[in-house]
Amino acid sequence: MTTNPRKKCLVEFQLAEQPLRAGEVAIVGAGPGDPGLLTLRALMLIQQADAIVYDRLVSPQIMELVNPRAERIHVGKASGCHYVPQEDTNELLVQLAMKQRRVVRLKGGDPYIFGRGGEEAEFLVDNDIDFQVVPGITSAAGCAAYCGIPLTHRDHAQSVTFVTGHRKADQTLELNWAVLAAPGQTRVFYMGLHNAPTIVRELTAHGLSGQCPVALVERGTTPLQHMTVTTLDDLVETIAREDFQPPTLIIVGEVVQLAEKLARPDQAGWNSALTGPAAATAGGRPA
Repeated sequence: MTTNPRKKCLVEFQLAEQPLRAGEVAIVGAGPGDPGLLTLRALMLIQQADAIVYDRLVSPQIMELVNPRAERIHVGKASGCHYVPQEDTNELLVQLAMKQRRVVRLKGGDPYIFGRGGEEAEFLVDNDIDFQVVPGITSAAGCAAYCGIPLTHRDHAQSVTFVTGHRKADQTLELNWAVLAAPGQTRVFYMGLHNAPTIVRELTAHGLSGQCPVALVERGTTPLQHMTVTTLDDLVETIAREDFQPPTLIIVGEVVQLAEKLARPDQAGWNSALTGPAAATAGGRPA
């Protein structure tokens, strides 16, 4: 079969264009960590940017792909420890754009899924700054796939819900627990380690079995991936025993049991925590 030369030229033109103008901000999703999951458009933008404003969840491997001449500004955030307040980050983007810099706001995962990209976009609009948004593979999709967990499955989960496990300024985690405890779904909690006791208590109180499978995935898709399968009843103990640290996803649902069958020890060249004979006994950090 011969390749259509016109189509090839069109793709090459699109990849070679200059998509980022002076004074414009691109809010870019870097994906969950594996540079192989970076989109082509994201790669073009980070290689053309004059300034990169990035979070701690952007992997070192992806930062190696950034334009070496670009100014790099770290505004990374950890739960309860904000290097740069969000308001200051918003203002920084505006100031860089006003200096006619080509700015990339680089975020782990997808900027519009628990990435505060919406807040930053609103601020740019309010200050008449041109911007574009480049979606990224969100952590839930990337980490689950690398661990052999299909987030939906006709036999186990007809829907999937992404849930914040952390509230602004340590507010109480008030969610629609009755809906989250309903059967036939997968729940993915972002930033939920601190509130794991609340997650267990509320889900079981609203009818979800304590034996429901749960996966913990720390730094998924990266060489430091740490993954363990447990149950809802044993979730808090497992977190403490295996010393899970942020960023860790908590995946709750019957699809988690498929990890034993579907996970591959070496996914796309990255080490996987699923090196044992069964996911239920897997764990421990790669050497």
